Amino acid sequence: MKNFTSVKDVQNINALVEKALSLKSNPFQIKLAEGKRIGLIFFNPSLRTRLSSQVAAQNLGAQAIVLDIGKDGWALEFEDGVVMNGDKAEHIKEAAAVMGRYFDVLGVRTFPELKSKEADYSEKLLNAFIKYAGVPIVSLESGTRHPLQSLADLITIKEQWTAMRKPKVVLTWAPHVKALPQAVPNSFAEWMGKAEVDFSIANPEGYDLAEEFRQGVPVFHDQAEALKDADFVYVKNWSSYDDYGQILSQDEIWTFGSKQLKLTDNAKVMHCLPVRRGLVIKDEILDGPNAIHLEQAENRVYAAQAVFHELLMPQIY
Repeated sequence: MKNFTSVKDVQNINALVEKALSLKSNPFQIKLAEGKRIGLIFFNPSLRTRLSSQVAAQNLGAQAIVLDIGKDGWALEFEDGVVMNGDKAEHIKEAAAVMGRYFDVLGVRTFPELKSKEADYSEKLLNAFIKYAGVPIVSLESGTRHPLQSLADLITIKEQWTAMRKPKVVLTWAPHVKALPQAVPNSFAEWMGKAEVDFSIANPEGYDLAEEFRQGVPVFHDQAEALKDADFVYVKNWSSYDDYGQILSQDEIWTFGSKQLKLTDNAKVMHCLPVRRGLVIKDEILDGPNAIHLEQAENRVYAAQAVFHELLMPQIY
């Protein structure tokens, strides 16, 4: 694995999940990264991604250093051939290259503006780090994907599922007061497409994800139909892809509560956090026995630890 930006970078996802579970059983068993540095570069705020990545690095013996662009760094220019006589003080060519000289692995978190589909889905910023840094790049979320979250989600499903048959996993849209990106649902759909699960998506009309991420999986515009007999339900809001970045509906009929849970096979309920209680998921679910959102958050540490381990191994052995 040269970089970790999507499921496409992973040769064997089952092996990566098993590595994460092994690390979880004994987080300090491997101190292979002593003397190594992991840079965590944030272009937007974070709680779980930032903290879990720092803990993961420390568990491996590495030093994690965080840089908040906008607070601690110069405004960056990404266009080639420009005369930099505006408000951009440093070009990404130098910034990424310098960071690559300081660190053995770089984690980069970006966030879409939800104004231009073409700009956000081009992944210009993430690809610039891959091009110029010269060290392995880990996506800590990008305009289109959140692979560390999706790996943690798969780890959590693996932990929670004991039956011999494939679990039925449903990703369902829920209302929100803000326009949110498609990164988490895109990524989850991609990973579930590679996992040994029966996967489908439920969302109102106008909220279908891009086909490249859905990969032909069933999409239901009737939430009740989709939830029937589900074993895991991932509740998440996202803005429209076709009417890019727009909120087309805030219909609270899609808010996940006990009514929806009764349609499932006593499903485990998932969310990546932060979650707006009462709007996205009702308190009765979040405070009940079916919620596993905290388990997902805990597994963010071991997802990151497994990925850092994979990327650092070639540098050590």
